Amino acid sequence: MDRVYRRQRHVYDLTRKYYLFGRDTMLARMDIPEGGRVLEIGCGTGRNLVAAAGRTPHALFYGFDISTEMLEQARSNVNRSRAASRIFLAQGDAENFDARRYFRVDGFDRAFMSYTVSMIPGWQQAVSHALTQLKPGGSLHLVDFGSMNAWPGFARTAMRRWLAAFHVEPRDALPGTLEKLAGNAGLHASLDNIGGGYAVIASIAPAVQPLNRARESRGIDWFAQATQP
Repeated sequence: MDRVYRRQRHVYDLTRKYYLFGRDTMLARMDIPEGGRVLEIGCGTGRNLVAAAGRTPHALFYGFDISTEMLEQARSNVNRSRAASRIFLAQGDAENFDARRYFRVDGFDRAFMSYTVSMIPGWQQAVSHALTQLKPGGSLHLVDFGSMNAWPGFARTAMRRWLAAFHVEPRDALPGTLEKLAGNAGLHASLDNIGGGYAVIASIAPAVQPLNRARESRGIDWFAQATQP
């Protein structure tokens, strides 16, 4: 990962905003409680942590990433933000990192994974492990590439080949895996496809927990998010 991101990290946020759609919708839906603690798994450049902290000044934010190059960029971005005192970073592997122990907290009210599942080899283990970092009543939120099932075959094939050049592999089994994990934990999985299956916005949460859905993101609505940072 360090080899991949050594140069990319400098332009990552500028370029990814044109195709990593749904990130801000996912952040808005987390409905972070007063005084809550929020964990990002695979925080990359820290873009999402800074954005989430900016909209929720009453919460604390934690993030980790396996790449030292991305963490260097994240620390730079966080230190330039107004939320630097409320964001904490560390290095770790999503498949086994014990965020509770490392950050010395008793668990997280919210955890999220933004376009990381498609880059983690043991992604099923990473998602399952993420659930263990939550407090009782907490929720896990995800956004990542979908199966693109509504796309013409040639377009789907071309897009997947392009993503593979960046070591990205959409996980067609993600919806079923989330539903299975949720069922095993007595929780509820919620999934929305955007852009004809271009991406999936999902959550695993207690069935009675209200989620902030200020805006549904279906159909061609995903395209409007290209203008968001």
